[in-house]
Amino acid sequence: MIVHTPEERAGIIEAGRRLGVVLHEVSKAVRPGVSVLELDALAERLILEGGDTPAFKGYTPEGARRAYPATTCISVNDEVVHGVPTENPVTLKEGDIVSLDFGLVHDGFFVDSAVTVPVGKVDKTSLALIEATRASLEAAIAAARPGARVGDISHATEAAFKGTGFSVVKLLGGHGVGRAVHEEPFIANAGHPGTGPEIVAGMVLALEPIANAGKAAVHIGSDGYTYRTKDGSRSAHFEHTILVEEGETLVVTRRPNESM
Repeated sequence: MIVHTPEERAGIIEAGRRLGVVLHEVSKAVRPGVSVLELDALAERLILEGGDTPAFKGYTPEGARRAYPATTCISVNDEVVHGVPTENPVTLKEGDIVSLDFGLVHDGFFVDSAVTVPVGKVDKTSLALIEATRASLEAAIAAARPGARVGDISHATEAAFKGTGFSVVKLLGGHGVGRAVHEEPFIANAGHPGTGPEIVAGMVLALEPIANAGKAAVHIGSDGYTYRTKDGSRSAHFEHTILVEEGETLVVTRRPNESM
């Protein structure tokens, strides 16, 4: 989507604000003993109470055999993305890490965001993985400015992991958003600067670096949605919806009290 009017801009910003609030509340509910099914139910309740609609539930991605059956994608430890909480209702344990990924629709505007959260006290490597992935998202956001290219975002995402020992998942990436869950362009999490479509003011993009503690290789499970690391290592995932503007790009899905 490219925002053309003040009304569209206001709609995207309000949709993002609402999603940031819901994701913040669901993140706060993460603790040992809570099931991913409970977290999914909480997200759905909060979205509906706000007068909005879950963006993922009932959505059929290109190439999928069936519609997605849950409000959220919740991925634990070696699950990379798109874990289905309603079909694998695991209970979180001390030391786990969990990715919460979902979107909502507000007045016809789609937004999408994700965060990886430690469950209680976790090991140092997992904390470093989470921090490196969060920092990569901030680097990607900084690269998303008018006149840049999609490849500049991809390169910034990948370069942020240099020297960390972690592996960026090149198979997956970000995308356009705004009037649908997924829009063009696809934004790979690795690439070459100066390549790809030009970034223009008004673009609405969902940027989402994903990284593994081990090797980058992933595989998709029999449910047709859940990706896991091939080597069993842990994975982290962060995502924000942004509105590209002249001057400073606006991150519309910032969570309350989120640090930069």
